[in-house]
Amino acid sequence: MATHTPRSALSPENLGLLETVARLGSMAAAARELGMVPSALTYRVRLIEDALDVLLFDRSARRAQLTPAGAELLRAGQYLLGELDAVAQRVKRVATGWEPQLTIAADAIMARGTLFELCEAFYATGAPTRLKLRAETLSGTLEALQNGLADLALGVFAEVSLPDIQTAPLGQMRFVFAVAPHHALAALEHSLCDDDLRHHRAVAVADSTQRGNGQSFNILPGQDVLTVPTMQHKLEAQLRGLGCGFLPLPLAQPYITAGHLVVKAVQRPNHVIRLAYAWRRSRNAADTGQALRWWLDRLQHPTTRSALLENHHLG
Repeated sequence: MATHTPRSALSPENLGLLETVARLGSMAAAARELGMVPSALTYRVRLIEDALDVLLFDRSARRAQLTPAGAELLRAGQYLLGELDAVAQRVKRVATGWEPQLTIAADAIMARGTLFELCEAFYATGAPTRLKLRAETLSGTLEALQNGLADLALGVFAEVSLPDIQTAPLGQMRFVFAVAPHHALAALEHSLCDDDLRHHRAVAVADSTQRGNGQSFNILPGQDVLTVPTMQHKLEAQLRGLGCGFLPLPLAQPYITAGHLVVKAVQRPNHVIRLAYAWRRSRNAADTGQALRWWLDRLQHPTTRSALLENHHLG
C-alpha cells in the first residue's frame, strides 16, 4: 500500500521496518528478517522518505547508515510506539472501572507534602488513571466540585449540605493570630482588640470562587488589606511584616518555635474551623470509579486526615 502523507508514513509498521534496517545496517539483511524481497523493502523506505520529504538513510555508505533526520525519526518513533502501547494498556484497564482522569481540588490549607505522598502511593498501585490537582481556596474548593471541574474536594467547610454532594469529616484546624517580631503589634502586651487591629494591614487569602467576591474572614471595616493567592503566600507576607492575621497553627508552628512569628492574644473567640472532604454522590457504590474509591478509602484513615491538616514543613 502506498504511503502518501507524513502521518501515514509514521505508522507502527513503518517505524518497525525502519528500526530493523537501522539495527541490521543492511537493506538485504532487514528484508530477510522481515520476510520481504530487498526491492520491496527499498521501495517502502523510499515511499516513507518521499512522504516525509527527507532522506533517512545515507546510500553512499556501505552500510545503511541513518542520516541525522533518520536518527531523530527513530528516536521519536520509539517514544510514539511506547505511547501506543501505554494507550492500549490504559484503555484495557479503564474498561475495568478505572477513570481516565481524577481531578482533586485541594484547598490551600492542605499540607502539600502529604498530598504528594498520597499521589506517590496512588501511582505505586499501577493505576491507569491520570491525576490532576487543582489549587483552590475557601468556597472555590467546593465550587470546583459542584461545577464538575473536580471529582474530589479536600478542605471544604464541614457545615456544607447539598443534595448531590457527599461529605465526610476531615478534622479541625486551629488558627492563631501571628505577626513578625518587628511588626508594630508585636510590642503590645495587652490582648488585642478590634481598634488595635483596624489600623494595621491585614493579609487575606483570595477566594478562588468564580462567583462574586467570595468569602473573607476577620477583615475589619476600613482596614487595609493585602490579598494573596494561597495560605503559603499569606505566611510569607506575615513573616516579612507586610501585615497581620490568623494563620493555621500547624503551618505557623515551626516559625513560632524559631522566633520568626509572635502569637498575640486577641479579644475574639477561639478560631477553630471544621473541615471536610467532599465528592459527588453516586446512585450506587458500583458507579464509583476505582480511582475515587482508592482516595476515599485512604481518607477513611485518621492518620491520613490528620496529616493533610498538620504535616506542614519548613520549605
